[in-house]
Amino acid sequence: MSDSITPERLHRFLRPRSIVLVGATDNSRWSISTYENLQRFEFPGPIYLVNPKRAIVHGQPAVSSLRDLPEPADLAFVMVPTQHVFSVVEEAAEMGTKHFVILTAGYREVGAEGARLEQELLTFAQERGLTLLGPNGNGFINVTERITPYGLAISPPLISGPVGVVLQSGALASAVLSFAQAHAIGLSLLISMGNESMISTTDVVDYLIEDEATHAIALFLESIRHPEELRRVANKARERHKPIIALKIGRSEMSTRTALAHTGALVGNDAINDAAFKQLGIVRVESLEDLLITAGLAGYHRSLPGRRMGVVTPSGGACDILSDLAQDEAITLPEFAPETVERLQAILPPFSTAHNPLDVTGYIVVDGTLQARALDVVVNDPNLDFILFLTSLDGRRVLEPSILANLLEQYDQLAATIRAARMPVVLVSNTCIDLTPTGQAVVERTRLHVVAGMQHGVHAIGRLLWWSEQLHPPISINQTISQSTSAASSYLRSGNWSEAQARLLLQEAGIPVVPGSLATSPEEAALAAHALGFPVALKIQSAALPHKSDVGGVALNIANEQAVRASFTGMMERVQAEVPGIEIEGILVSPMRPSGIELLVSVMRDSLWGPVLTLGLGGIWTEALRDTAIRLLPVTREDIRTMLGELRGAALLLGGRGRTQVDLPVLIDVIYRISTLAQSLGPDLNTLEINPLLISLAGIEVLDVLLNWQEPL
Repeated sequence: MSDSITPERLHRFLRPRSIVLVGATDNSRWSISTYENLQRFEFPGPIYLVNPKRAIVHGQPAVSSLRDLPEPADLAFVMVPTQHVFSVVEEAAEMGTKHFVILTAGYREVGAEGARLEQELLTFAQERGLTLLGPNGNGFINVTERITPYGLAISPPLISGPVGVVLQSGALASAVLSFAQAHAIGLSLLISMGNESMISTTDVVDYLIEDEATHAIALFLESIRHPEELRRVANKARERHKPIIALKIGRSEMSTRTALAHTGALVGNDAINDAAFKQLGIVRVESLEDLLITAGLAGYHRSLPGRRMGVVTPSGGACDILSDLAQDEAITLPEFAPETVERLQAILPPFSTAHNPLDVTGYIVVDGTLQARALDVVVNDPNLDFILFLTSLDGRRVLEPSILANLLEQYDQLAATIRAARMPVVLVSNTCIDLTPTGQAVVERTRLHVVAGMQHGVHAIGRLLWWSEQLHPPISINQTISQSTSAASSYLRSGNWSEAQARLLLQEAGIPVVPGSLATSPEEAALAAHALGFPVALKIQSAALPHKSDVGGVALNIANEQAVRASFTGMMERVQAEVPGIEIEGILVSPMRPSGIELLVSVMRDSLWGPVLTLGLGGIWTEALRDTAIRLLPVTREDIRTMLGELRGAALLLGGRGRTQVDLPVLIDVIYRISTLAQSLGPDLNTLEINPLLISLAGIEVLDVLLNWQEPL
């Protein structure tokens, strides 16, 4: 928690008893909107206005100074120019105000001088025990309590409900709010974070986890400012069974620190963020629509018990669409139990077929109760975990009062069936268009939740199913690794190591490495080749040459002593001519190995998340196929097994078509040892990349390794 911004402290901050608008003016839409929001949604306490030049603002009396207020305001909403913000906060603090929303921009987001001003403001707030939201933020909407100090106009209705929304964007807040209103997704809180100088996104998530009105949390993230705090609150949310759904923007390029390794070309920051979210049980989505729709589904349904879905629709075409979408999400559509089929046949028209997905047919035009009666049967099917019920509340037709009354009565009966059902029933509309006034009336009356559109709906169901499967206890993030690595301390932990140096480190950690001998002359190379057995490979060894083949520093399949001597001499001359003055340790002589499966196993230190393990097909296929699985460290052996199964090339490891199945327990243990070694090397390690790790009839061996360290500051 940043600066001790506890859930209890935020609870008080978000429930002010009185509010003062500092810089209130009829010349600002911010001021007009904020005041009108408070008035429109009937803020119960006093609303004070401060303007040193106007006695009447927004049609109400204003005072010229905070010192003229009859009492210290519980919350100050500050809209004055940047150069006046500090003095306003200072004066308000002297008067006893503890809580501030700083709408004003012009701080860290504009450069060094703005950052200095923001730090000055933060330091003062910390010294005085103040709580600041922003600066450069629009404020918040406490929907549960109908408290709305928010700088953009809020149109009614303001629907309270189970979804808390935290936004690192002020401009999109109105779009998010409008979409929630149009689809009757009730909110508990919507908050615009601004620069997060004091209150952070993770602080608000922590509060929402504790908030009884919130059952799901929606995040719009431009950046991840506090990764360790995000780990903590994500694990806490999983323990409390509160899903976090995140829309994280930004697919930035990896920095030059990883350019030496293949991994840097394969894994960008976004892929690492994606892996982190999966490990933390955070549902990631790709659009604002999916953010709200998925959070709404999660908020109203909490979780789903399994992947066996029953479908009840009035349309054969919808059955086909939903079947395809279910397959995309690995959702099964089992056959109905015999007793279900028998009961359905008794109520369906004779031209209908009683199977899952169920099309009750257009006969609902004749009998408007047919689909609901079919649902009453299907909810008792033992083969199902939940039901998708397709509804047409997105229809645009304006209903006559008598027809509307009949429709509302039908939905009352449907709501009773759903509430009495032994399994969840998810209502999904045909399309993602806004609910009509009729639909809004149905939702308001029955308190049913309708998920917007088949495609978005089934995708949201898939995401909620995934989250429901993550509710096992999370792995401890405080795992410590202790391992003796005397080889690591015998060389300078800076820059690149040669392969010969790195091999010693791997061997000491019990990681199998292809045999090798470092030769410094043609004679030593020839002796080594005889001892290791022909044919052999020669590889130049220098910390300055992480990619040896680029300078002609690799020779393969050398079959006799004469060729070894000639290759040694030619390689030394070639490399020294290519890179004059280079320091060369010697040439590594290793036996050639039979072909096999080649894997990339890499641990790279991410500036945000720390050490990250990447597995993929290695050798020449590494960058061609870009087939990788990624996890933050630490990992378990079971995590590694799952990662290997995620690879498109996983079938190569399982045998078939004449191939011998890989000894998976041994392979997993080798990868686990590599990950453990990387952790033991501490924060100085930048990259430990093994490419390839060869799996062949000779066993599992490291054929090549690249190791580099963080450069000292």
